[in-house]
Amino acid sequence: MLDVYAELDVATHSVLMGLPRGVCNQWQANCTGLTDRQTAEVKRFIFGDYDVVLGMLERRLDDQTRGDSAVRRRVAAILRSGAASPAAIHRALIALADRGGAKTIVTTNFDLLLQIAAQRRRLPVKTYSLGSIPRPSRNSDFSGVLHIHGALDKSPKRSSELVLSDQDFGEFYLRRRVVPDFIYDAARLYHLVLVGYSANDPPMRYLLNAVAADGRRFDDLKERFTFFGTSSRDAVALADWNGRGITPIHYESTNEHDVLRATLARWAALSAINGKKEIVFAELRRIVKTSRSAAKESDRDLFDHLFRRSNAGERVHLSELVSDAKAEIGWLDAIVRVCGEADRGRKP
Repeated sequence: MLDVYAELDVATHSVLMGLPRGVCNQWQANCTGLTDRQTAEVKRFIFGDYDVVLGMLERRLDDQTRGDSAVRRRVAAILRSGAASPAAIHRALIALADRGGAKTIVTTNFDLLLQIAAQRRRLPVKTYSLGSIPRPSRNSDFSGVLHIHGALDKSPKRSSELVLSDQDFGEFYLRRRVVPDFIYDAARLYHLVLVGYSANDPPMRYLLNAVAADGRRFDDLKERFTFFGTSSRDAVALADWNGRGITPIHYESTNEHDVLRATLARWAALSAINGKKEIVFAELRRIVKTSRSAAKESDRDLFDHLFRRSNAGERVHLSELVSDAKAEIGWLDAIVRVCGEADRGRKP
């Protein structure tokens, strides 16, 4: 947002740059020399209402919200000047998006880095945005990278329909109900996992709260999760997520979220759908070198999970591998227990 002001309104940008980091809504900024409308934007910025700020700026400069406004052209230019190549986290996410026969991932990002990551893995996916997004289902037709807040058009000559301002949120969340209807349906069919998203924008926050409330009325509603990173464990922040009906998965966010990237990459490598079998086999051999009673809880959980998710034929092969590795009896007992639980769960 600051880059938008730097290009379109130098005076307001100067005031915004002078605000202390983490400023609260009681801060009184020095807006000498600004107009009343500029001052109102600064106050909204302090409140953290960034979608409102962009809407106010757009209406002040262009007198309306439209695809070719100065604000949207500047936002598109900033997006196009960003990273041209996907990062490790994009590659891991696109691998995890494969549910077998279909690859589906939902994003609020405008860029096309997930698509590029898929193409480089020779896993081409379609792009859907806003009104073109398919309705959630278990069919293979429900696939692609789904941009619920819009996607940057591949051609710089064309304007991109993006959810940027307060009016955009009103249009796609309330008037057209594009995003709410999608989230409601998806939450009944799939476990939603939020990655790199705070859920702090008002429309999404209220939407997730409404989904959580539905859990009391609908038995088919799936549990929602979020990866939540902090430099140290914050019990209050975790309770805040739980209070909103979302289960937080905490991780250490130091070193620019290295732990999260490593976790997602490892999760992708061990995926039952497109993971690498040699890595799974190596993990089992490593784990059973230690007795089950002395093994880490994470290793015991991974061992059980690899058997629990397997079919009968895969279990035979994995059991032979564990036996050949001379695993102690505790691991063999675990195989019997886990497979028995899985078989009971499959009975009608």
